[in-house]
Amino acid sequence: MKFPFKKKTTTPDTLKVPEHVAIIMDGNGRWAKNRGLPRAAGHRAGADSVREIVRSCDKLGIKYLTLYAFSSENWNRPEKEVTMLMGLLEKFLKDKLPEMLEDNVRLRAIGRLDMLPAHVRAELDNAIEKTSKNTAVTMTLALSYGGREEIVDAAKSIAEAVNKGELSTDQITNDLFSSHLYTSDIPDPDLLIRTSGEVRLSNFLLWQLSYAEIVITSKNWPEFRHDELVTALEEYSRRDRRFGKVKPCNA
Repeated sequence: MKFPFKKKTTTPDTLKVPEHVAIIMDGNGRWAKNRGLPRAAGHRAGADSVREIVRSCDKLGIKYLTLYAFSSENWNRPEKEVTMLMGLLEKFLKDKLPEMLEDNVRLRAIGRLDMLPAHVRAELDNAIEKTSKNTAVTMTLALSYGGREEIVDAAKSIAEAVNKGELSTDQITNDLFSSHLYTSDIPDPDLLIRTSGEVRLSNFLLWQLSYAEIVITSKNWPEFRHDELVTALEEYSRRDRRFGKVKPCNA
């Protein structure tokens, strides 16, 4: 299924650049299969796309990038594939740390991170600590992440505060709930991009994506590079974001 974009009508002056872009990186396996390669080759190629998109975000002025890297459901994949993915994640963190430091990228991670293997968690914590003072793009990796799980964890945190008498139920608002989410220290995404033509959220940022614009591309993630990101931003620039409000009649 293909999802063609509209004819280009934006210019550099009219291109709207979102503050926060979230991406469901889909299609590594399809990309590899189409080339007669093992799935691991697709994931390695996908890591190259991560590198280019982070740098493109910096050039374009996007301050926050959140990448769906490993879902809570992915633990149900065959053990051999999970082990391979964890190994690739560990290698990515080791290999890309010098680049993140050079490019002034700040790394964050969200999800039930305690489920990660200890050696992977150690590399992740090291990269987060080493890049914590960087001020360019903030890249958040969603790892062992599920949107429903995040909401449950937030609800448990709030319930615990109520039980301790630190909070009353009358104080529970949208903003209060948001402050208990994994993403409490960054703005909600303005734009969600999903690659590989799939049309679903896949349990990703269910609370935070309430008013995000969604752009679907048939490109597999290893094929998604700077030009594809710009094309998605052109589509985003044509959207009229009203957040549930009615557009004025004279607008």
